[in-house]
Amino acid sequence: MFDNRKQKIWKTIRNSEELQENAIEQLEKAQARLRKVETEADLFRVNGYSEIKREKLNLINSIYTTLEQLENYKNEAIDFEQQRVINQVRQRVLQQALQGALGTLNSCLNNELHLRTVSANIGMFGMMK
Repeated sequence: MFDNRKQKIWKTIRNSEELQENAIEQLEKAQARLRKVETEADLFRVNGYSEIKREKLNLINSIYTTLEQLENYKNEAIDFEQQRVINQVRQRVLQQALQGALGTLNSCLNNELHLRTVSANIGMFGMMK
C-alpha cells in the first residue's frame, strides 16, 4: 500500500514536471514571438515615422514651389498690366499731340494757304507718278 501510494506521488510529480516543462517551452515560444512582433513593430514605427517625415518634406517643398510660381505669375501679371497702361498713356499722348498739331495747323493756315498747300501736294503726287 505504501509502495502504491509512493508510485502515485512519483507519477504525479513526473506529470507535474512534464506539465512544467511544457509550460516553460510554451512560455519561451511566446516570448520569442513577442520579441519578433516587438521588433517588427519597432521597424514599422521607424519606417512610418520616416515616411511621414519624407511626406512632410515633400509637401513643404511642393508648397514652396507653388508659392514661387504664384509669385512669378503675380509679377508677370503686374509687368503685363504696367506695359498695357504705358501703351495706353503713349497712345493718348500721341493722339493729343496729333490733335494739337492739327489744331495748330488749322489755325495757322488760312483758306488761301490751305488751298496752296493742297495744290502743292497734288503737284508732288503728280510728279511721283
